[in-house]
Amino acid sequence: MKKMLLSAFVIAMCGASGQCLSQEEHTKADKYKETSDFIQRQVNQNMSIGRAIKSIVSHYPQDVEIVVSTALDLYPDQYKEVIHAAISAQPALTEDVVRIALDKGVSTCSSVVETAIQAEPSYVDFVVNVAAHSTPEELDDIVRVAVLTEPNSADSIVRSVAKVHPNKLIQIITTAMEAVPFVGEYIVEALLAAYPNDAENVVSTAVRESSHQEGQLEKIIETARSAGLSEEEITQYAIQGGASEEEVAALMHGQ
Repeated sequence: MKKMLLSAFVIAMCGASGQCLSQEEHTKADKYKETSDFIQRQVNQNMSIGRAIKSIVSHYPQDVEIVVSTALDLYPDQYKEVIHAAISAQPALTEDVVRIALDKGVSTCSSVVETAIQAEPSYVDFVVNVAAHSTPEELDDIVRVAVLTEPNSADSIVRSVAKVHPNKLIQIITTAMEAVPFVGEYIVEALLAAYPNDAENVVSTAVRESSHQEGQLEKIIETARSAGLSEEEITQYAIQGGASEEEVAALMHGQ
């Protein structure tokens, strides 16, 4: 009798393919099915995936992982609404939402980053951090989209990404300033404070990338001077970036 009951239990726990599922796998499958049904009911009631996710995540922030993951499975074409709604409901969970979306591969990394920043601009550092960790091969796109979406935070964005990839400092500065050239002085200020030992790379790269922006060289020189760099260092680094010695001297001495 015991053998018959055991056999029945094994059969019940096995799929049609003959492969047995563990109790943990069954629990996960049940949870996924419950969540899927719940989300679809909420969508039907709210007439919008965005409103449904915002409501669910607001009330059940501890379940953001399975809620967002399931919603992206059910409505992959509406990933922007799902991401935006989840972050708007619980900004503190921004990193989790971005990571889940990137893991799901519902769209390009740059699109996920842009959507997340638009949902909660004040959490831009968290967005670029998790994106830079998750998809380092798309570093240029992450920086470019982030500074274009939130240019007022360009200095913070560059500093955050540089923490993740310090060996790519020049690439990060170049990408950011190609996208938004007028933020050069703020980027220089932020990076000289965070990476004083990389002053040469920071200043020379910023000068090179701002060469077509009127007035930027003067601002970068003043920023470097305020950061404590000597006239000799500033002159050397600016010349390395493409400025002429005469031009730098004139700006340094107010001529």
